[in-house]
Amino acid sequence: MHPNPIYRTAPRRAHVDFARARGFGSLAVNGPDGPLMSHIPFRLSEDGTRLEAHLVRSNPIFRLLADPQPAVIAVTGADAYVSPDWYGLENQVPTWNYVAVHLRGRLEVLEQGDLHGILERLSAQMESRIAGKTPWKIDKMDPDIYARMQRQIVPVAMQVETIDGTWKLNQNKTAAARLGAADGVEAAGIGSETAEMARLMRQVEGE
Repeated sequence: MHPNPIYRTAPRRAHVDFARARGFGSLAVNGPDGPLMSHIPFRLSEDGTRLEAHLVRSNPIFRLLADPQPAVIAVTGADAYVSPDWYGLENQVPTWNYVAVHLRGRLEVLEQGDLHGILERLSAQMESRIAGKTPWKIDKMDPDIYARMQRQIVPVAMQVETIDGTWKLNQNKTAAARLGAADGVEAAGIGSETAEMARLMRQVEGE
């Protein structure tokens, strides 16, 4: 998380809604030889206290989970390069705006019987967002193929203990400078989801 508190004023509800909407993040756990990371889809409860997902059995993180382990999942969103020329101010420097939320807690392996429900809920969450399409469901799969697939993955969950977020949107600049930078971000398109970043910069609270 960025240390400047001006970028960390968003309420917990905003962090939870953002992470739930993304549903994908980078899982990090300390391994015996250093940090381990995996990029996973997940489902976060409405109140943000429980996260469920699954890992491939060959994932080194799974082999660490004989006991629950401290873990963090970093969820990232829009980001963009900001040129100092866009502020309309002197003596500025380049920067990068971004949105990121970190979910911390203890990651544990669940009973294998929990896997089916997790897969159903995760696919239903994503399929419901596709307009004009009948949602895909697991019962479309051949039962034998589905059973073989299940043997290759394991259900995991994390009790979320803390949620931190950085929404770096040039809140440290004047409104005119920030809006000028938003126009530059949208026009240049250097980053990811730069139109969304420009939108967020234009709607900073309090202005």
